[in-house]
Amino acid sequence: MATISKLSNPNPAASLSSSFKPRSSSSVKCSVGFRASAGFNSKLVSSSSFSFTNNHPFKGSLVVRCSLVDGNCSSEKKTTLHDLYEKEGQSPWYDNLCRPVTDLLPLIANGVRGVTSNPAIFQKAISSSNAYNDQFRELVQSGKDIESAYWELVVKDIQDACKLFEPIYDQTDGADGYVSVEVSPRLADDIEGTIEAAKYLHKVVHRPNVYIKIPATAPCIPSIKEVIAKGISVNVTLIFSLARYEAVIDAYLDGLEASRLGDLSRVTSVASFFVSRVDTLIDKMLEKIGTPEALDLRGKAAVTQAALAYQLYQKKFSGPRWEALVKKGAKKQRLLWASTSVKNPAYSDTLYVAPLIGPDTVSTMPDQALQAFIDHGTVSRTIDTNVSEAEGIYSALEKLGIDWGYVGLQLEDEGVDAFKKSFDSLLDTLQEKANSLKLVSL
Repeated sequence: MATISKLSNPNPAASLSSSFKPRSSSSVKCSVGFRASAGFNSKLVSSSSFSFTNNHPFKGSLVVRCSLVDGNCSSEKKTTLHDLYEKEGQSPWYDNLCRPVTDLLPLIANGVRGVTSNPAIFQKAISSSNAYNDQFRELVQSGKDIESAYWELVVKDIQDACKLFEPIYDQTDGADGYVSVEVSPRLADDIEGTIEAAKYLHKVVHRPNVYIKIPATAPCIPSIKEVIAKGISVNVTLIFSLARYEAVIDAYLDGLEASRLGDLSRVTSVASFFVSRVDTLIDKMLEKIGTPEALDLRGKAAVTQAALAYQLYQKKFSGPRWEALVKKGAKKQRLLWASTSVKNPAYSDTLYVAPLIGPDTVSTMPDQALQAFIDHGTVSRTIDTNVSEAEGIYSALEKLGIDWGYVGLQLEDEGVDAFKKSFDSLLDTLQEKANSLKLVSL
């Protein structure tokens, strides 16, 4: 794998082959990509637009739909993801990361503008790949314990990914091009531990475009304020309810107000509002109720709550308090739609992307959702086209006995627990790997 420092051209577009360059035309539409057959060899994926080792496992067909914007040879092809950002102001991010990080180059060329990671993603990446073995061996031979070695593996991936997205970060004056790394899930109930972990990761990653992910648990809300006040940019994760989302916004605003920085423009944040998991839980509750009205509301709760979250976002980032911060350079904490993959095969595969398109937002998509939207997603502002309908569905669910507060806390507990299990499982896997190499023991 080529190291980041040895890349001959830092421009992501350089990964495109000559056949992907536009011909002279004022109006051309095209589609390129691969279609995987049953006997498809997943070790190498190639198309007329790019080739890369397939550690990011797209399945089925990946079709990039493009259009030429000029009538001259300098025109560049635009994908659905480019349109999403340029026409509607939503940044498409990729919810995955593994080695080699250069696998991200074709995704960047096709419009991906940032990356999110979490303990589950690293558990899968490290436990299923040999790409980490050499560095891991060196770390444990040098005397690192298993958890310290884990964090060094993670930090290297984050640093290398940040380097790839730096051009986007620079081009947008720090508004986009971020890579997120999460504090240990073991700290979800530890205020001071979370603050110290965030400071540590910010220091060791040492990249301007890194987001430190902090869970939106009740104990971590004060941590978010303190970390923001220290000038560290944050991705607040595991938000499942409107009430908790408002607390997250307030923590961001409180942190900006408490900051001693003269210029707040380099302190940014996103609030990761989880979507599909809401339907997973509420659909089960509706099926248990079993009435026609209840069954008819299946698959509607998640998008409904997200639409109302956007209304809250617009309300909170306006008015005198916010305007006072803007004068100091403050930037809005963008809403980020997370958990965008569809869990129920009966639903549209773009259900948690297409209805949530709006300005100043981010949609982070795993392979399934990203492929689906590139292939047949429609770009148009949808997030606030039916606010009254969303309010009606939200109220109808409450009348049926759905307790939104309970739903939020239940999903938060499940999310934290899942990340803890992934984290612990990965440490066990690394310990086994170390044992097999007869290197160290805990």
